[in-house]
Amino acid sequence: MIVLTRLNRHRFAVNPDLVERIQASPDTTLTLVDGATFVVAETMDTVIQSIVDFRARVLATALGHGAAAPSVAATAPEGDA
Repeated sequence: MIVLTRLNRHRFAVNPDLVERIQASPDTTLTLVDGATFVVAETMDTVIQSIVDFRARVLATALGHGAAAPSVAATAPEGDA
């Protein structure tokens, strides 16, 4: 999730995988795949960077967990591998 700010200063989180389109004319408007729209205080570039950062964190977390996960053979009791 990325955290954004509505024009009334209330913060909310949105799943960046659901963002279909971002427009800046002049306010930044997000359109989600279900048609929902949100006008936010952040610039379009800031929203895009937030999405990039979110995806980088997801990949880094996945790679970190994958590297630390023991193999199936290493965790199986003797005689079961």
